[in-house]
Order: sequence, then C-alpha cells, then structure tokens
Amino acid sequence: MGLSILGIFHTIIGVAAIVAAVADFIKQGKINLNTVSGKIYFYGTLVTSLTSLGISKHGGFNAGHVFSIFISILVLAAYFLNSKRKNSGRARYFENFCLSFSFFLSLVPTVNETFTRVPLGHPLAKDIKDPIISNTLLVLLLLFIAGSVFQFRKQKFINKKATL
Repeated sequence: MGLSILGIFHTIIGVAAIVAAVADFIKQGKINLNTVSGKIYFYGTLVTSLTSLGISKHGGFNAGHVFSIFISILVLAAYFLNSKRKNSGRARYFENFCLSFSFFLSLVPTVNETFTRVPLGHPLAKDIKDPIISNTLLVLLLLFIAGSVFQFRKQKFINKKATL
C-alpha cells in the first residue's frame, strides 16, 4: 500500500469524517454542524484537506491539492454561515450546499485512491481512467444532485414553518 505516517493519519481522520457525515445524512438528511457528528465532519474534513497538501503520489502540486483547498474553503464558509447567520433561513441553503458539495468533492479522490489501492495486490482499478472509477463517481454525482434537491426542499419547508 505504501502509505507514509502522514498518509495513514490523513486516511484515518478522513474515514472518520466520512462516517460522521453519513451518520448525519441518515439522522438529519444533512450535515448539521450543531451535532457531534457534524463537528467531527467539519474538523475531520479540515484536517484531512490540510494534511493532503503534504501528500502527493504524483509529485508536486496537483489537482488533488486544488480539491483540498476548495474543500477547506467550502467547510469554512459553511462554518461561518452556521455561526454568524444563525437566524437566516437563506444562509441554511448555502450552508447545506457547501457541506454537501464538500462531501461530494471529498469522495472524488477517496474513490480514486481506494479503488487503485484496494484490495492489496489486485486493486479494483488500474488507474484514474478505469471505468469503475468514472461510473462510481457518476453515481455519486447523481446522489449528490438528488440529495441537494431533497435538502433544498426540506429547508424550504423549515423556512416556511419558521415564518408562520
């Protein structure tokens, strides 16, 4: 597998963040920064994104590093909206989108790295161009779109209920 100490740390924290996000999606239909699992997602994603800047399978600054920076910006924007715009229904739409989009973007390198490394000795994919990776990412994109529509509609209902 060939992971460095930083790579192992990055992977453990990243898996914890993904599990926390999935738990929040199941419980609440969104990543909620006001729950323990939402906070685990926030801090775990931030740490994972920042540690990924010190990891490079291909050498030098690459697309994965750009993903990491963008994901960090998304979770920080969501945190700002959650903490500074508590009473704004409109801010919840953007907060939900930022967190969901950061989750989706986190899965892009996760799928690539996992499928090209696991199982050991005979990985599922040979490289990033393997159809299993693109098909999996397509399914995840469709789930992201469906989930975003669901969250938008749910937030619209919550906002309407709050104004009554």
